[in-house]
Amino acid sequence: MTTTVRTTRTSGTRGPSTDKLRRTAFIAGGLYVLTFAASIPALLLITPVLDDPAGYIMSSGADDMRALWGSFLDVVNALACVGTAVALFSVLKRQNEGVALAFVTSRVLEAAIIIGGVVSFLSLVTLRQAGSAAGADAAMTTTGQSLAAMREWTQLFGPNLLAGVNGLLLGYLLYRSGLVPRIIPMIGLIGGPLLIASTVAVLFGFHSMGSASFLLTMPPIFVWELSLGVWLVVKGFRPSPVTAGMVAGSAPAYRGVDA
Repeated sequence: MTTTVRTTRTSGTRGPSTDKLRRTAFIAGGLYVLTFAASIPALLLITPVLDDPAGYIMSSGADDMRALWGSFLDVVNALACVGTAVALFSVLKRQNEGVALAFVTSRVLEAAIIIGGVVSFLSLVTLRQAGSAAGADAAMTTTGQSLAAMREWTQLFGPNLLAGVNGLLLGYLLYRSGLVPRIIPMIGLIGGPLLIASTVAVLFGFHSMGSASFLLTMPPIFVWELSLGVWLVVKGFRPSPVTAGMVAGSAPAYRGVDA
């Protein structure tokens, strides 16, 4: 005879741990949504400068506020990136602490690369202001083009390569734990390798970041992160063995024995 001990909770029971889990999911989801709310406007504000850095430096009437707001939003995006990983770590480590720590590290590295891009872009703004005061020359425009190229390389490795890595790490943790519907992490597990491969192809010159072949690999990661953020905000975590132990300590549990 095999005896199985099963722990169940009484229906309607709600305690501090349950509230904390819901709050954790809401914060993590909200931060994921914030990354979109910050990064998309930032890209729209910064792209015109990156498309023609020499023209931006030579222009005496350039709108620096657009560039400064774009940089500010990039910083917000970087901080939100770190926040998503920190918020989820306390739950994800119960599934696999090593992979959860790798996810936090990858997210922090992504944020650091984004900040590096912000610094290079703000240096371009400073260069334009200096050129406007003293008269831009060929050396300044060459330096400006180099700073713009540096900003674009950070875009490749931060929000693209590491976004693919994050999709693999977090997708694995969420798929195994069942904290969200498995279709959501499946999108990340498929989109992550596609984006990584496409990013590596850009690095070795097989295509460019603006090519159709590269852009086609971005929607899966976009859908994965946005759907995850919205789900966590609206629904929170699904019942899972990962969270059962956390909730069990918040209220008396009923123990039953099945023979």
